[in-house]
Amino acid sequence: MSNVLRAKLAAGEFFLAPGLHDMMAARLAREQGFDVVYGSGYWLTASCYGLPDAGIATYTQMLERMTTLKRTVGDTAVIADADTGYGGLLNVHHTVRGYEAAGIAAIQLEDQEFPKRCGHMEGKRVIPIEDMVDKIRVACDARQDPDGMLVIARTDAIAVEGFDAALRRAEAYGKAGADILFIEAPANQDQMRILCGGSDKPMLANMADGGKTPILAADELRDLGYAGAIFPASTGLAANAAVDRMLRNLKERGTSVNPDIPLYDFQYFGRINGFDEVYAFEAKWLGRDPVR
Repeated sequence: MSNVLRAKLAAGEFFLAPGLHDMMAARLAREQGFDVVYGSGYWLTASCYGLPDAGIATYTQMLERMTTLKRTVGDTAVIADADTGYGGLLNVHHTVRGYEAAGIAAIQLEDQEFPKRCGHMEGKRVIPIEDMVDKIRVACDARQDPDGMLVIARTDAIAVEGFDAALRRAEAYGKAGADILFIEAPANQDQMRILCGGSDKPMLANMADGGKTPILAADELRDLGYAGAIFPASTGLAANAAVDRMLRNLKERGTSVNPDIPLYDFQYFGRINGFDEVYAFEAKWLGRDPVR
């Protein structure tokens, strides 16, 4: 399987991955030409189950969502959040095999205790560094194709043990075999520059709108030393803002019509969502022109 993300890393090409909260956003990201996207555990859990990112969703549920996401975006590379690996070392092995079989380009594993929570929320706890090193080694070994899916090691230690401890953990995770390092929630650009300069492994930036890290543009992140960035919350927050505005308008005015509230073109979305293929199938097998 060709891995667009691996090719970008090899070429030193900065990658930008929007977080996708549902399959409509996935269709639109593909339409806009993104070649790398991010499957956010926080947002896919919220959109499908209406639950917080607090270790409630299971491996089986998240594998189904990531598999659907990959199928929806086609050849686009998917970076997939896999939380803590959903358990111990055997669970990590099983998770890696499942995500790899789904066609995921990179699997993200974190060093939080279970139950975990969103990286920009309070009350996080981390497992011993040795335990996470074992998880990374197991994850790398579990891959059927070592030149295929990438392993991303995330540490949440800044909020728990401090910045220097997070740097030590990232170094250990890199030595354990992680392909990409992800130090969650640096507080400022100085910290971001230091962590990028502290490793020869590619570093991933997390641009979580509303979180603890300043939001920077791709050029700024590249200059700091990052190999790429995810924007996990942007589509979910934008969609919810639009829906909230529409519902308020409908409640107050009794109509969906409002010149200040744009609506995506219904017919166009139907086309990018696959209805042209449906119509072609009906024309071929039913012998009639579709009624549109």
